[in-house]
Amino acid sequence: MQKVKIPITIDPCKAAQRRASYDGVIALEELSRLQQVVQDQVGEIAVTIRCETDQQGLVVVRGNVQAKVTVLCQRCNDELGLDLEQDFAYSPVGFGTESEELPECYDVVELDEEGEINLRQIVEDELILAIPIVPKHTEASCSFSDKPVSFGDIEEQESKPNPFEILKQLKKDS
Repeated sequence: MQKVKIPITIDPCKAAQRRASYDGVIALEELSRLQQVVQDQVGEIAVTIRCETDQQGLVVVRGNVQAKVTVLCQRCNDELGLDLEQDFAYSPVGFGTESEELPECYDVVELDEEGEINLRQIVEDELILAIPIVPKHTEASCSFSDKPVSFGDIEEQESKPNPFEILKQLKKDS
């Protein structure tokens, strides 16, 4: 199957009736929030999305997203390459409706005013969630050292008189 650009929005109900599937790519430039988190991206973001109806009659948007990105190691401040892969399953709900009846295996995505969902936003959210909270190399491959790091000379401060010295004198006098 040929890799194509993933549409920005889809109507999940119509796509589920057609059992639509999308196998394509998204460029990092189209995901502004992810650009702020990563330093660089290698290749394109591979996305697979299937729209279907489950046994309960719920519309489900399932998919997988894969990307190779570079972030900053929080231990040594060097570049750290990450292979991100995330599976997801969403069930759309109407704008402002309750989602308590959905099974726990589905995440909730709200339909917009036109009854569509934004696929790029879903992919971007999943990739951001796949990045570790504190990305860092393994200790063996990290260039961080335990040597104390000092920038410049620290001037010695003059010793100030202890303000409680007066109280000590009063205690001796009494």
